[in-house]
Amino acid sequence: MCGIVGGICNNNITSVLVDGLKRLEYRGYDSAGVVILDKNNKLNRARSVGKVVNLENSIKEKQVPLNGTIGIAHTRWATHGEPSSRNAHPHICNHSVSVVHNGIIENFLELKTQQLTQGYNFTSDTDTEVIAHAIHKALETSNTLLGATQKAITTFEGAYGVGVISPKDPGRIIAARSGSPLVIGLSDKGNFIASDQMALLDITKNFIFLEEGDIADITLSSVAIYNKDGKQVERAVKTSKLKSGQTSKGEYDHYMLKEIFEQPQAIRDTLESRITKDSVLSSAFGHQAKDIFKNTKHIQIIACGTSYNAGLVAKYWLEDIAKIPTHIEVASEYRYRDPIILDNTLFVTISQSGETADTLEALKAVKKRSKGKCIHTLTICNSAESSLTRESELTFLTHAGPEIGVASTKAFTTQLVSLALLSVAVGRCHKQVSKQQEAKIVEGLNRLPGLITKTLEQEGPIKELAKTFKDKFNAIFLGRGTMHAIAMEGALKLKEISYIHSEAFPAGELKHGPIALIDKDTPVIAIAPNDQLLDKLKSNLQEVKSRGSEMIVFEDEAAKVAPMQGMTIIPTTTDLGRITAPIIFTIPLQLLSYHVALIKGTDVDQPRNLAKSVTVE
Repeated sequence: MCGIVGGICNNNITSVLVDGLKRLEYRGYDSAGVVILDKNNKLNRARSVGKVVNLENSIKEKQVPLNGTIGIAHTRWATHGEPSSRNAHPHICNHSVSVVHNGIIENFLELKTQQLTQGYNFTSDTDTEVIAHAIHKALETSNTLLGATQKAITTFEGAYGVGVISPKDPGRIIAARSGSPLVIGLSDKGNFIASDQMALLDITKNFIFLEEGDIADITLSSVAIYNKDGKQVERAVKTSKLKSGQTSKGEYDHYMLKEIFEQPQAIRDTLESRITKDSVLSSAFGHQAKDIFKNTKHIQIIACGTSYNAGLVAKYWLEDIAKIPTHIEVASEYRYRDPIILDNTLFVTISQSGETADTLEALKAVKKRSKGKCIHTLTICNSAESSLTRESELTFLTHAGPEIGVASTKAFTTQLVSLALLSVAVGRCHKQVSKQQEAKIVEGLNRLPGLITKTLEQEGPIKELAKTFKDKFNAIFLGRGTMHAIAMEGALKLKEISYIHSEAFPAGELKHGPIALIDKDTPVIAIAPNDQLLDKLKSNLQEVKSRGSEMIVFEDEAAKVAPMQGMTIIPTTTDLGRITAPIIFTIPLQLLSYHVALIKGTDVDQPRNLAKSVTVE
């Protein structure tokens, strides 16, 4: 969602802030801005709609140059108020307080009404402006910017990650988080803040990850952190293993394509040290995992978006392999109802970033409601220092590496690999998986990188196929069993980056309504693995063909789908099992969505209205 960068250093900080914003562009945004506190103790600001390059141009065109050693910057993803320069952050109150904010202040209307009676003028439609006014008001009775911010945030309801500077207390930045991630970067050049460590990788590898309710007082030479009770605390300094080069596109035209082709290595990295020659290591999920898995009688998966689709696949695996009743629900729905929580349930949350707001809040709700019950939590995510990993009892990191493209690719397939390992580990603890079965599954997982590499060789035919979508506005995806979940993922990818309206259905449900949508202008994409449902699927394809649709079938070479007029068959590979097949059939669907987006001329890596990390509701 919104991106925050700020800092205090010995030299002009403007270029550092703008470069940091560029590294956060993947998060999704509609406007950008920066405020610098200059040597005359004056706040100077530049804001623009659109890309960060527009902000750069705005800075160059300003009559008064932005020059100073302390500043804050922001990329905005609109929640309150349309995308516009007046709504872009940073916001300034009475030339005295400037604020950047990621999150939503849920009681902003109440605060705004109060502040209007206090004589404050509002120059934007955002909820964030009430933060600047509240801190300004608190400065009337506080001697420091830290004290004013501490006082102001007690009036906020909702989520926030904020950076604050003021000429009334120069030489410092105040950073506070509640529900939105914020990190502090420590460097010999100065100290910095960001909503994501990737913004600061060229400056430092040393980070402090603020915890829920923390507020930090940051100067050129010091960092003091206070917890939600106002007590000064120490937070560990972590050394990031990420490299700035990992966030570049390299030889690829887009991050998405790069990340599609990184999947063989991402899966190798995810499997490394988690399996032996013929078994899965339960300890990969945590030192208590084996005992927890033995006592698990139910599994509840909570996730959003692509991670939800991964969880749907896992439901089939966990019930088929581990014989454990498994339920899955969208996090934004689960957190707001009153679910029945059974004893001995393992709650599994899945998130690429580990900061997905609805998933995080659903997990917190589970922990509150389950007091006195034997409930355990596991998160599967791609960020070691995320909020989800800190909230969860057990953690499994996917090791996908940085994923910059908004449309998830390698994060999804590594999530599937992680969930496959979970299915085996739980199944073995319940004596549902024999040594021979486990060895066979491990052998299949080890084959995955090579199978994906082979599947990627189909990019040429898929690229040609994408041309037929130039004038298409709708598409239907079909699959059965685990392939229905993969069809859902394929439909999600296509709609995300090409803006084609696409839906996925279980193939057996065609006659119950979806078949009414099929016509010559709506292509149907089907997934045909060589499994026990193949003959049923072939019958479904006949039903589709009789309605005159153009058809695309991605098949296992052994499936031998009979060619028909108006049908394009693309073989992927063969000899796939129940674990490997869903992962492999994901690859051609990713390539199809990518090349269709190119044909449509959309912004592949930063599609409209979308953000990489959904850190607000």
